[in-house]
Amino acid sequence: MTSAFLSALSGRIAERWLALLALPGLLFLTVLATAAVLGHEHWSDLERLRAWVDMLAASPSTDRAGTVVLVALGVLAGAAVTGAAAQSLGAGVELLWCAEPHGPLLRYLADRRLRRWRAADTAFRTALVVAGRARIEGTDDADRLVDIAERRHADRDRIAPAPPRHPFAMGDRLSAPGQRLWHSHGLELAVAWPHLWLLAADGTRAELQAARLRLTAAARLCAWGVGYLVLALWWWPAALVGVVAIASGVRRGRAAADAFAELTEALADLHMRDLAAALGIECEGSVDRALGERLTRVLRKGTQAA
Repeated sequence: MTSAFLSALSGRIAERWLALLALPGLLFLTVLATAAVLGHEHWSDLERLRAWVDMLAASPSTDRAGTVVLVALGVLAGAAVTGAAAQSLGAGVELLWCAEPHGPLLRYLADRRLRRWRAADTAFRTALVVAGRARIEGTDDADRLVDIAERRHADRDRIAPAPPRHPFAMGDRLSAPGQRLWHSHGLELAVAWPHLWLLAADGTRAELQAARLRLTAAARLCAWGVGYLVLALWWWPAALVGVVAIASGVRRGRAAADAFAELTEALADLHMRDLAAALGIECEGSVDRALGERLTRVLRKGTQAA
C-alpha cells in the first residue's frame, strides 16, 4: 500500500511539474531559439528556421545516444529553470496586484484610479438625476435616459464598486470583504479568518483554495507574457504572444479575485454564529454589530484594533 501511495504521489508531482514548469518552459525556449535564428530581419523565414534545424540534426554528435540524452536533459533542465523563474516573477506580480499605495508610483496609480472613479461616479449621479426627473415628468425619452444611467453605473463599477484605495483593481476587490464586514458587523476579518477557516467544511475550503490557485495561475500567466515581451526585442512576433498572455492573465486575475472575495465574505457571513458558539459567546437573534465587535475583542485578546 505504501508503494502504491508513493507511486501515485510521484505521478501527481510529475504531472504538476510538467504542467507548471516543463511544458511552458519548453515553449518559451522554442520561441527563444526561433528569435535567435530569425531575428527581426527574417521574422517569417521558415526556410531559414528549417535549415537551422536540419543542420542540428545532421551534426555528428547526434549519432551518439549519450549526447542526445545529455542534450535532452539539458533542455528539460533549462525549461524547468525558466518555469521556476516565471513562477517567481508571477509571485511578484501577485504581490503587486495586492500592493498598498506605498511609494510615489503606486500612490500615483492609486490616486489616478480614485480620480477616474470619482469622475465616473459624478457622471452616474448626474445621469441618475436626469433619468429620475424624466420619469417623474413622463417625457418620451425617459427609458433612454434610464439606459444611459445604467451604463454610467456599469462604467463606474468597472473601475471599482467603492472608492478605490489600491493601485490595482485586484487589491480593492480582495480587501472589500474585510471593509464591508468591519463597517456592517464590526468584525475584523484579519483576526477572525484563521478561526473561520477551521470551522469551514472541506468543500468550502476546496472552493476557496481553487479560487486562490486561479489567482496565482493568472499572475503566472502575466509573468510569461512579460517574458515574451522581452523576446520581442529580438523577434517582434513574440510581442503578440506577450500581449495576449498579459491581457488574458489580467482578465483571469480579476475573475479569480472576485470569486475569492465573494467566497471569503460568504464564509464569514455564514459562520459568524458558529464562531461565536465555538468561543462560548451567546448569540440570540440575527447577527448584528454588537456580536461582531465582541468577536473582534475576544479574538484580539486584549490588543487594540488598528
